[in-house]
Amino acid sequence: MLTVSSAFRAAAAPVIAGVLLLAPASTVPEARPTALDDATIVHVLERVGFGARVEDVARVRELGLDRYLDEQLHPERLSDADVRGRLARFQTLSLDSSTIAERYYAPLLRERRAAKKSAGGDAGTPASGSDAAGARADMDPAQRARLRELRETGRLVMDELGEQKILRAVYSPRQLEEVLVDFWFNHFNVFAGKGPVRGYLTEYEREAIRPHVLGRFRDLLGAVAKSPAMLFYLDNWQSVDPQAAEEMTRRLDRMDDGSGARGRIARRRLEQRLGAPATPDAVAQIKQRMPRGLNENYARELMELHTLGVGGGYTQADVMEVARAFTGWTIHGPRQGGGYAFEARRHAKGPKTVLGTTIDAGGEGDGEAVLDLLAAHPSTATFIATKLTRRFVADEPPPALVRRAAATFTSSHGDLRAVVRTILTSPEFLSAEARRAKVKTPFEFAVGALRATRADVADASAVVQQVRALGMPLYFAQPPTGYADTADAWVNTGALVNRMNFAIDLTANRVSGVHVDLAALTGGSNADGARAWAIAHLLRGQASDTTAATLARATDLPSIAALALGSPEFQRR
Repeated sequence: MLTVSSAFRAAAAPVIAGVLLLAPASTVPEARPTALDDATIVHVLERVGFGARVEDVARVRELGLDRYLDEQLHPERLSDADVRGRLARFQTLSLDSSTIAERYYAPLLRERRAAKKSAGGDAGTPASGSDAAGARADMDPAQRARLRELRETGRLVMDELGEQKILRAVYSPRQLEEVLVDFWFNHFNVFAGKGPVRGYLTEYEREAIRPHVLGRFRDLLGAVAKSPAMLFYLDNWQSVDPQAAEEMTRRLDRMDDGSGARGRIARRRLEQRLGAPATPDAVAQIKQRMPRGLNENYARELMELHTLGVGGGYTQADVMEVARAFTGWTIHGPRQGGGYAFEARRHAKGPKTVLGTTIDAGGEGDGEAVLDLLAAHPSTATFIATKLTRRFVADEPPPALVRRAAATFTSSHGDLRAVVRTILTSPEFLSAEARRAKVKTPFEFAVGALRATRADVADASAVVQQVRALGMPLYFAQPPTGYADTADAWVNTGALVNRMNFAIDLTANRVSGVHVDLAALTGGSNADGARAWAIAHLLRGQASDTTAATLARATDLPSIAALALGSPEFQRR
């Protein structure tokens, strides 16, 4: 990334200070504006999508606000042929998780094990540390080169996933759908850095998240609950009834000593699965990796983060009972990209009491009944309405709008399209006070800059790295809370300097794979004309005196555009 020069830093200092001092709106009126002026159109485009372009403003003006919103709420009516064309070169986006595992991750794992075995290590233990990096001093050079090649191949999955997210956000006419895919992935966050989760992410976003963002919340919740990405990330795949865990241990003990006909049969079955003799060491390793009993991680996050919210009225006893209900919801071969499976022998039998309701559907049905209960709970309606209102309106969601959105959630049985429509057609959403009340996340800022400058993104990999440098590595939010959607997480001096650096790189055409033709956008204007263009088209005519004065100190087109993209006005939506 290009380093900010001292002269440019001095010119940009007022811009950065302006972002830090700019306060969000504190009140929201109850009257919907009647006139569809450009300021209202730009506000809608900034919230419903990732930024307004000239043709977008013209389209909304032509259609009218209601028709435009209805169009966005039914993305299937909008052709995405251009985006599909841009994504056609990617190799992994249409693959299932088992194919991804076998093609991109299993070869590296096998090579690491072979390298460790040849070095006298334990071939049954996954490599880690320097071994995982292929950095053993005694490793054969050819083997080292093979490991390096396989690591590069393995990176392709995450590289393509990150690139497609950027390209969809920049180019898709289905802007609301892309905003909601980003929102709901973050709501049901999983961390790509945990075990085999990264091999499941492509299918997770494509199958569990994307098809349901404007559907029924219960369907979305169920798809996530059965996704191997979530099952592994929150450890539910290893959650078993404690009594079942004890029985599994006893079976392994019988295999270990080979006593009795049942023990010998069990040993033969195990050897078939291992493809190798069931040595005492191999059995010991299996015992070490075996689930020990209940795991409460998913049960807790299901209620706290996915449905009811922190103050949703559940207790620790409810967490335990929900964990019991989901025992047996597991993965068939997570390291091989296997899918969801229910194992009855791992399930805690008998009735469970959750939020005062007795659940005794039996087997897999216990978990489904819990999802039914939570999806229909009043606390879930309020929690989901609050988060969606925070995303689309203000960091402090207007209570009256939250109540109305929650009522829509309840009356429509969790119809997310209806809930989003309630928010997007509300007077609070359309009020003047709500405009520029939200700070863009690094992802929103980068995509917004690309859209505003009409960037030609031939290769988005460098943009993915830029977003990482801005503090938001895509798919790598480690906590289950995902990335924050409020200003306090993103507004600080260091972060804003980095954003200015990205703006300089972009406008100077120093972002690899991306080209911006500022001369064509401005019609070859002189400095004064370039400043007028930047204020009119990048800042939509909303430049403060400080920003205008900062732009006046720049004399060349790239610097003028960079300062506009780094301004307080552009940081907000």
